[in-house]
Amino acid sequence: MHTSIATVCLSGSLEEKMEAAAEAGFAGVEIFEPDLVASELTPEEVRARAERLGLALDLYQPFRDFEGVSEELLEDNLRRAEARFRIMARLGIGTVLVCSNVSTATEDSDEVSAAQLRRLGELASAHGVRVAFEALAWGRFVDDYRRAWRIVELADHPAVGTCLDSFHILSRGHDPAGIEDIPAEKIFFVQLADAPALSLDVLSWSRHHRLFPGEGDFDLVTFLGHVVRSGYAGPISLEVFNDIFRQTASGATAAQAHRTLVALADRTAREQAGAEALPTVPAAGHPVGVDFVEVRAENTTDVEEVLDQLGLSFRGQHRSKPVRLWSAGGARIILNEQHARGERPHVAGMGLLYPDVDAAEARVSTLGVPRVTRRIQAGEHRLPAFVSPQGVELFLAAGESDATGRPGWIDEFEHGVPQDEGAEAGEAGVYAVDHLNLMSPWETYDETVHFCTGVLGLQKGTSTEVASLHGLVRSRVLRTPDGAVRVPLNVLPAAGDQHTEHVALACDDVLAVARRAQRRGMRPLPVPRNYYDDLEARFGLTDTFLRSLRAHQVMYDRDADGEFLHFYTRRVGGVFFELVQRLGDYDGYGAADAPIRLAAQARLDAEPSQLSGSARPPRRRGRSVPRQLPEW
Repeated sequence: MHTSIATVCLSGSLEEKMEAAAEAGFAGVEIFEPDLVASELTPEEVRARAERLGLALDLYQPFRDFEGVSEELLEDNLRRAEARFRIMARLGIGTVLVCSNVSTATEDSDEVSAAQLRRLGELASAHGVRVAFEALAWGRFVDDYRRAWRIVELADHPAVGTCLDSFHILSRGHDPAGIEDIPAEKIFFVQLADAPALSLDVLSWSRHHRLFPGEGDFDLVTFLGHVVRSGYAGPISLEVFNDIFRQTASGATAAQAHRTLVALADRTAREQAGAEALPTVPAAGHPVGVDFVEVRAENTTDVEEVLDQLGLSFRGQHRSKPVRLWSAGGARIILNEQHARGERPHVAGMGLLYPDVDAAEARVSTLGVPRVTRRIQAGEHRLPAFVSPQGVELFLAAGESDATGRPGWIDEFEHGVPQDEGAEAGEAGVYAVDHLNLMSPWETYDETVHFCTGVLGLQKGTSTEVASLHGLVRSRVLRTPDGAVRVPLNVLPAAGDQHTEHVALACDDVLAVARRAQRRGMRPLPVPRNYYDDLEARFGLTDTFLRSLRAHQVMYDRDADGEFLHFYTRRVGGVFFELVQRLGDYDGYGAADAPIRLAAQARLDAEPSQLSGSARPPRRRGRSVPRQLPEW
């Protein structure tokens, strides 16, 4: 597969965009005309630079408002086109993208448009150029790829073909199955873009909200399957207009783009009949459990106190590093004080269990995810480690379907409670990590969603919004089908400066955990009495049960499948813990309780004495991510 990317997708100068595309692994680029006009490089210099970088110059675009016009305007359009063809000859580009007319068309006639495209084809062929006619979703008369193909067919010129753009087709709800009816030799170019499902005019949607494959809601797997079955074998290119991508580092964006395109090809080859020729990457399936969660800080003493109150046991100090392990059953929390000067407690890493860790490592590595190194000594376990787009480090470990199995790396921790004691559950029934609630900077949110789905093998849930005192918090759950791994991913509102994440621990009896924790001195997150009055009205709970919930600050939710009880600890620096108990087949997260939790935390924020840990956590912004793992 010849991979390509339009320079409009990336930030920076034309030279920087080309270098970023080559470094990311693209085989070619589309030259967006405004990028060339703004460049100090001559067309000959652009061509020479592309050759040095090993990049093909696949397409020159866009040429606008050509067809369906008066004869007088047609002559001017042909003059404009010839000037572009001369520039393309200097660049060495053989295909030009011609968009359907948006503003100057006056003739709503396929025959007129075809005749005018035929004249353009004659002029183009004299310059060794092909014309790829594309139906814009907001074209004045031509806004459907099937009509664009009819016009190309009527034009009946070897230099005139069509360009297929997934955004223009899928945003209008057109059926892409008709792609297979177009002769492969008449499909001159294919462009891909994803997008979120929005109720928005298509022009604004297109110019500001396109995404790379897998980051939005379009069915690009089916779309690409139709393209491959048509027999098309030319470039598969990304054309993504997005305000964020034009503001972030071109190298990171190009790497993200290439990763999504390769992952799309892999998925299409595996799921679409007739698409087996597309390249694949190693398959790893989805993770089968959470191995551990790492919390890092200059001083983790306050976190240890909370873990002890919740019923986890100290399992030992690492034999060679300032790292300690606390656990209960399959819930393992690693506290790391190495390379953390000035940092308050925060979620820094997560271990995921895979049935075939070698395959998982090969997949993540092949998809170009940045690898981070970890210095280990003789006899210590090697855990492949990568860094996610939003900065949390991912460790890959071997595991069976039973996530509570005892990993070998535990032997590196010494002088704690013997590992076989309390192995099944904590003193109050804590037995696993239920979910890990992470935050993402807004500019890497969609990339992180794709990373979790396209790279790690999680499934993408629907996007929701939760009200906080500082605005709406956007949230989406990424998980395995069986719920063994759950990662709710959130974007804090711009006005909120608290960067906090939390670890949810599953237990058999949340009220027992709460009672025990309070006897050991824990002050849970305070819940207002109004909340419990509302519970009584909503669910008709008994007075005895309500009093027990209120006495221990435990929250409650219920749906048709079961019940959910949970409570929160207060924040320790940039992290807090949630204890959850699922009854029946309840599969949610108590979403209705989230605004109550956020409001309670905001009230505590006004009382500095309530917050432990004065140092700030590292704020993840843009694409600045750590490349060196803590040495544990």
